[in-house]
Amino acid sequence: MKRIATALLIAFAAALPAQANGDAARGESKAAMCIGCHGIKGYQASFPEVHRVPMISGQNAGYIVAALQAYAKGERKHPTMKGIAASLTEQDMADLAAYYAGHAGAKAPEQVAEAPAAVKALLDKGVCISCHGANFSKAISDAYPKIAGQHADYLYVALKSYHAEARLGTVGRGNAIMQGQIKGMSNADLKLLAKYLGSLPGELVTVPQSRFR
Repeated sequence: MKRIATALLIAFAAALPAQANGDAARGESKAAMCIGCHGIKGYQASFPEVHRVPMISGQNAGYIVAALQAYAKGERKHPTMKGIAASLTEQDMADLAAYYAGHAGAKAPEQVAEAPAAVKALLDKGVCISCHGANFSKAISDAYPKIAGQHADYLYVALKSYHAEARLGTVGRGNAIMQGQIKGMSNADLKLLAKYLGSLPGELVTVPQSRFR
């Protein structure tokens, strides 16, 4: 069963549509709307609950575009992000993604410490390595995120949002793959996963706001 799920995920990744080529220099000139949250270390958002905003410097460009598209379409529910994403063209998204993808921190190690038994069972259940890589920084597709070292509180909120399918009118994320991967996991399970993933060495960083100016 796990092999079938892995094969389906790989096939899905290979079938993702091509995206516009991004230009990092143009992205720098368009980043003013982003730095107020993502350019401040420790900055917290309050929707749908208080958590640190995700680190996006060093993130995969394809994933940044995919996330922005999901906010613009309403597949991810977040009033602020929807307003921003809806104002962007496809080229704007690609340019911003190229800009932020170029801010990677230190290269993540190829291997990470073995997860505790309880966490490993959840990682296996969700087939997480199949998409995000053995070190959770080398995804099978640029359209999937690096998650190692991401803020644990953000990861927890993000994972919980896939449980909110029935409430997509106000909150939640409508991603069928992720909804299937965490199906049957409790909030306690998701918090355990988030804490482990957030503790790993990764390539995501927050570039201080002053550096963007």
